[in-house]
Amino acid sequence: MRIRWHGHACFEFSNGETTIVVDPHDGRSLGIRPPVASANTVLMTHDHYDHNASRVIKGNHKDLKFAYGDNIVHGNIKVTGYQSWHDNTEGSERGPNTIYRFEMEGISICHCGDLGCIPTDDVLQEIKGVDFFFVPVGEVYTMEVPEIKTLIELVNPRIIVPMHYMVGGLSFRLSPLDKFLDIIPVNATDFIGNELDISKSDLPDDKECWVFDC
Repeated sequence: MRIRWHGHACFEFSNGETTIVVDPHDGRSLGIRPPVASANTVLMTHDHYDHNASRVIKGNHKDLKFAYGDNIVHGNIKVTGYQSWHDNTEGSERGPNTIYRFEMEGISICHCGDLGCIPTDDVLQEIKGVDFFFVPVGEVYTMEVPEIKTLIELVNPRIIVPMHYMVGGLSFRLSPLDKFLDIIPVNATDFIGNELDISKSDLPDDKECWVFDC
């Protein structure tokens, strides 16, 4: 499986037959480069402009937004969406958010979108122990870093991938990555680069943090 980061919360997952892009942005509105990708499926965790720009993704793709429950997409891959909130007041400030979980090449993936609070116990049980856990760490519009640390301890993933933090050129304020890395409870932090090819046998035995660069 190949994983590629397109900046902000936008990631691309591909196994050669199926390509899934999550939370595309248009680049220009954020002050960063737009995604350059073609997909069969586009997942959007919520309807904010920096996460819902499916129009910039090439290909004849199926678009899913607020897709709660089980959804079968290209390549017979099951994507499960779980309701959550973009804030800690049950959506009264920023609305709903979707947590997506799916598997590709035997590797389980959970993308938290713009998660604003710790999910319910039922949702935590469904995502517990995933291989890859993509979590927003830039605060301001999402969870605070101490809450994220608690969330990671509850989910206990193999690999934590931070996203949605301050980068050069970004047109709005987020917290820097270092604030998260300073307290992350992991055995190692690896800086991956822009993309990664990985198989199930490559996964670490102990919890690690993998940082992508776009």
